[in-house]
Amino acid sequence: MAGPTQASKMGKPPATLGDIAKSLGTSIGTVHRALHDHPGVSPATKARVLQMARTLGYRPNLAARYLSSKKTLRISVNTLHGTTSFWDEVRAGIREEAAAILLENVEVEFRTCPSLGEGEEEAFEEAIAAKVDGIITFPSRPETIRPWIRRASRAHIPVVCVATDAPSSGRLGIVAIDTLASGSIAADLMGRFLGGRTGAIAITVFDMAITEHAEKYAAFESTLQSFYPNLQLLKPVEDHDVEREAYRKCRKLFEERSDLAGIYVTTEASMPVLKAACDTNVLERLTIITTDLFPDLVPYIRDGAVVATIYQRPRAQGQMALRLLHEFLAEGGRRSHQVSLAPHLVMRGNLDFFLSRQSQESASKNGQNGQEARRLVQDLA
Repeated sequence: MAGPTQASKMGKPPATLGDIAKSLGTSIGTVHRALHDHPGVSPATKARVLQMARTLGYRPNLAARYLSSKKTLRISVNTLHGTTSFWDEVRAGIREEAAAILLENVEVEFRTCPSLGEGEEEAFEEAIAAKVDGIITFPSRPETIRPWIRRASRAHIPVVCVATDAPSSGRLGIVAIDTLASGSIAADLMGRFLGGRTGAIAITVFDMAITEHAEKYAAFESTLQSFYPNLQLLKPVEDHDVEREAYRKCRKLFEERSDLAGIYVTTEASMPVLKAACDTNVLERLTIITTDLFPDLVPYIRDGAVVATIYQRPRAQGQMALRLLHEFLAEGGRRSHQVSLAPHLVMRGNLDFFLSRQSQESASKNGQNGQEARRLVQDLA
């Protein structure tokens, strides 16, 4: 029988804490405490964990080094300030995951850019100069940020992208919503709500140069063409996450296109689009589908002005991004991870249930952080 060394040479991935926990039907936390002789683990459980670790050929690497040296893991989080609660939720998810990590000495340094494309390079430069252990970033300008990710990689600083990707950059991984599912769901809903009507359909994006936004548009276009050929999809409106630009471009569109039947807002900048629709007196006749969920949007969903919103699960994106980065730092592993989260569809009928469930889940998992989530839900309601 091949031993651990032979198995690894044959290409078998090294065993992880998760493998041990799964084999024993217990938690990763229990395995971690048993392997490192922490209190609260019975002698019998410790013996079982140690035996399974030997059976699977588990070899602690970076995790043992961090534990023995008491080194603090420092993670730089380079994200947008944002115009809604989306990025606040991403950062909240990162904080929650950091608090739950078994290695207690984890510090998160937030470098928040004021607007799209502004301060991203400076944030990377600061993080690399500070010799952080890892970076979570939102690459709003992939072409610009790609050299910085490569520079971080050369400095042995792994980078995880969240919400949008920077492909061919050497990044460790990407955590984002499933853009193809989002675009397809939105198009099918649009066609069903319009019920066979003809007319033009608009879509807003940050920038078509961003892979995820181009994918949403392509999926939306493909679904419309396949199932609702009577609807004409217009050229995308690029708002670049600037509210004034979104308002100006959409107002012009609403004034010029009397045949416009609906609009799909793929960005967090839905409020300026809704305001432009109100100011041009087209809100009631348009079928509007938005993205994400925040307090100002809730009344529009309740009264039916917004028929649905595609929730991108920002808190889960933040949690998964830090989890992916930490697992690589603590246990090693392969590169090029890609995590695609399924979007949540929120409509008037399930709005209260959705908010209530999210509040309960946050409370049960995160204690004090759950109280903050409940306050957010109260604001939303």
